[in-house]
Amino acid sequence: MAGNARTGPGKGAPIADWIVRILLGTAFVAAGGAKLAGAPPMVAIFDHIGIGQWFRLLTGALEISGAVLVLVPRTAARGASLLSAIMVGAVFTHLVVIGGNPAPALVLLALSVVVLSLRRRQLLRLAGA
Repeated sequence: MAGNARTGPGKGAPIADWIVRILLGTAFVAAGGAKLAGAPPMVAIFDHIGIGQWFRLLTGALEISGAVLVLVPRTAARGASLLSAIMVGAVFTHLVVIGGNPAPALVLLALSVVVLSLRRRQLLRLAGA
């Protein structure tokens, strides 16, 4: 029976990859869009951070860029890496600067890490390994 052992990912991996990438992309298009549109809660959060509204605009642009990258199969690992970095910053900001619940940022970070895990070969190519 050793000849029947799987050597690669299961059949469900590509489906899971698409599902997680679509969820992640949708969430970040919405969040980045709210920041770029100047939604009052986003303006208030970034006022509380204290760096300036330019940082809200930069964050929104980076979130939408990451969402687009994560939805394109060839660039999914790049997008997930960018979104992971943004979410590490968001968790830190919630814990140290503004308070509040970091759970949404932690969930998005976890989804980004799932994409990185599912796309580890792509990630290793990016890293030059």
